Amino acid sequence: MENRPYVSWETMNAFMIDVFKAYGVPAEDAAICADVLLESDRRGIESHGCNRFKPIYIDRIVKGTLLPETKLEILKETPTTLVMDAHDGIGMVASYRMMEKLIEKARTYGMAGGAICNSTHYGIAGYWATMASKAGMVGITGTNARPSIAPTFGVENMMGTNPLTFALPTDEEFPFCLDCATSIVQRGKIEYYARSGKETPAGMVVTQDGGTMTDSDAILKALVDGTAALAPLGGIGDEMCGYKGYGYAAVVEILSAAFTGSQFMKALTGVSPEGKPQMYHLGHFFFVVDPDAFMGQETFRKTAGDICRALRASKKAPGQERIYTAGEKEYLVWLERKDKGVPVNASVQQEMIELRDKLNLDYRFPFEG
Repeated sequence: MENRPYVSWETMNAFMIDVFKAYGVPAEDAAICADVLLESDRRGIESHGCNRFKPIYIDRIVKGTLLPETKLEILKETPTTLVMDAHDGIGMVASYRMMEKLIEKARTYGMAGGAICNSTHYGIAGYWATMASKAGMVGITGTNARPSIAPTFGVENMMGTNPLTFALPTDEEFPFCLDCATSIVQRGKIEYYARSGKETPAGMVVTQDGGTMTDSDAILKALVDGTAALAPLGGIGDEMCGYKGYGYAAVVEILSAAFTGSQFMKALTGVSPEGKPQMYHLGHFFFVVDPDAFMGQETFRKTAGDICRALRASKKAPGQERIYTAGEKEYLVWLERKDKGVPVNASVQQEMIELRDKLNLDYRFPFEG
C-alpha cells in the first residue's frame, strides 16, 4: 500500500520547469527535461524520476559539469544518418532533437540511425525508444555512462550501466518496451535504496575480494572510489551467465563511443585525474525503423500484439497470478497514478522545499500540511 504523499503531475511539472529555468535552462528545453523525468515516475521507474531531479541535474549545473544551454552541432549527416555534438549540454534535450530528426528520416527512407557525443545523462532510455513507437515505428537506443560494471571474473568498475533499449508498437494500449540496464541493477536504483533507507540485495555488487556488499550508502561511496563494482546482468561470475550481461554492456559501450569517435569507460567518471569535477562526455546511439518499409504498420502491430498476448496467456508457475510482457507493468503503474500524481519520499520533499525557498518560488506542496 502506497503511503507516500502525492504531488499532482501539473504541479510537479510546473515546479521542475520553473527550477530549471531559474538555473539557466531555456523554457522549451526545461519543458522537455521535466517531461522526461516525470515519464520515469509515470512508469514507476523512480530511480530516474524526480528522485534524480536535484542530485543529477540541478546539482551538476551548479557544479559546472552540465551546461544549462544545449548548443547542438551537426558533425555529419546523410539522408539516413546523423551525428551530433551536444557540447556538454543537457542529454535529454539533445536526444529529443535527435529523435525528432530520425523519425522524420525514417518516415522518408524506412530507417535511420544517429549518435551523440559530448553529452550528459539522457534520462530513461525508454523515453527515446517510445518516441519512435508513438510514431508507429521501432525505436532502439543505448548509452554509455560513468564506470560501474565489472567485467565477468573482474572486480574493477570499467563500464557504465549501459542500457540497451527497444520499443515496438503493438495493437494494444501500450507498446512493448524493454528498458533495462546491462548491469544486474542500475546505479540509480541503489541511489533510490539509499534515499529510502533500504539495503541493496546481496549479489548485485562485487567487492575487491570477489565478495558482495549490501549497505546502499557504502556501495555508492565504493562505486565512486573504485573499491566495488556492479555485477553485469546475470550476476557475479559465469554460473548465472553474467558473461551475457557483460557482453551486452560492451556492445553498448563500443557503439556509444565508436559511432562518434568519442571517449569511453574510465574517461567518463566525471572526475579529473586531480580529483576535481569535470565534464562527462557521454555518448548515445539511436535507431528508428518504419514497419511500412517492411510488411506494413498494421501487420507489425498485430503480430507484436499477438505475440505479447500469447506470452501472457501461457501456463503460469504455481502460485503466480499472471505473466507480464515488457511495458505492461509500466502501463499499469500509469493507470494507478494518472489521477493521483507523483509519490514523493521524505528526501525529495526536503529537496523541493529547499529549492523553492532558495529561488523564492510561489509553491505550497500538499505534504506541507
